[in-house]
Amino acid sequence: MALLKSKRLFIGLALIGVLVAAACGGGGDTSSQPSTAPTATPGFAPLPTPTSIPSESGALASTPLAATAGSDPLAGGEFTRLFGDPPTLDPALTSDTTSAALVVEIYSGLVSIDTDLNIIPDIAESWDVTNDGRTYTFYLRKDVKFHDGKPVTAHDFKYSMERTLNPATESTVADLYLNDIVGAKAMLNGTASSVNGIRVLDDYTLEITIDAAKPYFLAKLTYPTAFVVDKENVESGADWTSRPNGTGPFKMVKWEIGESIRFERNELFYNGPPHLDAVNFILSGGVGMTMYENNEIDFTGVGLADIDRVLDPTEELNRDLNISPPDYSISYIGLNTQMAPFDDIKVRQALNLAINKELIADAVLSNLVTPAYGILPPGFPGFNQNLEGLHYDPEKAMRLMAESSYGQGDPEITELLLQADMTSDPDQRVLLLSQASAKAAANLPTIILSVPGGGGAVGLDTEVVLEMWRRFLGVDVEIQQSEFATFLNDLDRRRYQMFTLGWVADYPDPQDFLDILFHSESSNNHTGYTNPEVDRLLEQARTEADVETRIALYQQAEQIIVNESPWIPKWYEGDRYVLIKSHVKNYILTPLIVPKLKNIYLEPQ
Repeated sequence: MALLKSKRLFIGLALIGVLVAAACGGGGDTSSQPSTAPTATPGFAPLPTPTSIPSESGALASTPLAATAGSDPLAGGEFTRLFGDPPTLDPALTSDTTSAALVVEIYSGLVSIDTDLNIIPDIAESWDVTNDGRTYTFYLRKDVKFHDGKPVTAHDFKYSMERTLNPATESTVADLYLNDIVGAKAMLNGTASSVNGIRVLDDYTLEITIDAAKPYFLAKLTYPTAFVVDKENVESGADWTSRPNGTGPFKMVKWEIGESIRFERNELFYNGPPHLDAVNFILSGGVGMTMYENNEIDFTGVGLADIDRVLDPTEELNRDLNISPPDYSISYIGLNTQMAPFDDIKVRQALNLAINKELIADAVLSNLVTPAYGILPPGFPGFNQNLEGLHYDPEKAMRLMAESSYGQGDPEITELLLQADMTSDPDQRVLLLSQASAKAAANLPTIILSVPGGGGAVGLDTEVVLEMWRRFLGVDVEIQQSEFATFLNDLDRRRYQMFTLGWVADYPDPQDFLDILFHSESSNNHTGYTNPEVDRLLEQARTEADVETRIALYQQAEQIIVNESPWIPKWYEGDRYVLIKSHVKNYILTPLIVPKLKNIYLEPQ
């Protein structure tokens, strides 16, 4: 167990011991998490190659169906896993990874991401770009059909994108992924009934004009907001997503909220039907490891409680163990800079500095995560190894809390700080700073940390963070939980004072993190953070053609953001441990959400 900076400033080894013991008694499937979906942007360094799963074990799973007649020798069988209830299956409304992981299998778009993380043609078999980089002409395949057999045309794409941008649709992400298109903002604002930057040249040719040459635009079209939907299906009723008429490799044939979702093979899929007959998602909960060992599911994540067991080479489960590359993601605590007390930068910085992330990663999370001090994850384009983050410094944290607006003007706090500056005894200095911080913290308004969920408990790492704030700063925080869909709705309306969440890359470009999450006009700027210099840097980077210059601009913006602390970065995900039944073949583990279920096949048992 790592020690704290000073043994006089301790979180309490007894507390850590209790939490670690608790960690050894839980765990479960990591089927989904809040945030967003995928892409590879030309001009950046190649990304890591995803891991293909060969799995060699004789463990049993649910019996596959008989192979489907036809030319595919691998066809047949069902794949089953635990999953979370998606907040939506409407591509226009998709803003989280749970929904996106399903949507990319039901629907499709002009372009897509393959399992090697390259942008590839999808319904558009090719495209041209004008010399100024502003006009894209997409040539659509002529063999694409909706699930019901109706042909897909350029008119369907124009309808779908304009529907996403229509204010009546109430998409919270339309302006993030489609706002580069000329005329998109006018439709979003309700001042236009169509988008003049989207033109149908003929049934199979679509032209899209954007406001400036942007190197990441094509990648943004891989997000569900640009996917094609069937107008007749959408306008059939409020519950149309219960039977979506998509174009993807799988048809959703059943969705019982809180119970299960069932996909079946789309025999009409233009890139060839999937091998599997069906995919079953269990939504009713359960202990992933127990269900896996009982052969109820074919895939599960490995929680803290089971890491040591599955890593043991003598353990039978070890033969099913696979290591997935880390997601391009970050988990964080957001601080609403427009609400007290987080409108005070010193309070935000104090909370950052009071967290010993190294200790939590080691003693509580078994080093399955990497402490985060910046925004962009390791290995991601623009990641800055030289970024100066706010590292653990409890004395500085106490001083900042005392010097904040909640301590200014208090003669007792002023005297305590003066005495702390004058003493040469380190124990006495810590005691004085602690007293000064506690007095300032007593003036803070009630702080509520909002988290998604409904189980009444928060993550072990969050429990330790809250204890560190209480011990070091005298700051008490209350927890408020809400169901995930409700949480996302309130988050988009900036109703939270403090919240915990994660963000997963949609495409490997720094714009997907820094611009989308911190530009003052972004709808995904849930902290209300505003800095004109950051806006200027981000706007300049949008159209900068030189890769090195773009990266430098993003890194400048990131350093300012980190210094001003609208976020408390917590963790970058480490390698993920998963179990996959040995008869499941070609399940590809990738750091981004990509369509991949089509490629799975089952070997006879």
